[in-house]
Amino acid sequence: MAGKILVLGLGNVLLTDDGIGLHVIAALDRDFMRRDDSTVVVLDGGTVGLALLPVIEAATALIVVDAANFGGAPGEVRVFDADAMDVQLGVAKSSAHELALADLIGAARLSGSLPERRALVGIAPSSVEWGLEPTPEVAASIPRACAKIESIIERWAA
Repeated sequence: MAGKILVLGLGNVLLTDDGIGLHVIAALDRDFMRRDDSTVVVLDGGTVGLALLPVIEAATALIVVDAANFGGAPGEVRVFDADAMDVQLGVAKSSAHELALADLIGAARLSGSLPERRALVGIAPSSVEWGLEPTPEVAASIPRACAKIESIIERWAA
């Protein structure tokens, strides 16, 4: 994993928009990523846990994609780079995996292995009720989120 950019999708696909991070990485892997790009690893992190710590520690750079409450309209996509990511993770949490991600980032920081280049691609949810698909306005954000991830990867690769 050394020298790799890790794109980590988070969420619970049983809770409508909460699973958007996993829907985005599935689309990214299927439709957007260049198949010959060995510098990028796309990973389904599910609802996150400290078991992901070694994967993050081994990455050179980290992009997390997840539902995020930042006051945006449902489906709005916003990128939080480095310190802004850390601040966003410190705001009120709407799910257990948001808290777990903050703990995971904190553990990587304590071990001295938190990637300096890191970003959160957050998508504002509309609903986190039971359901297997994101709401229409959040589902419509998938191509925008993928484009933002690709832009970050290109910027970091330059």
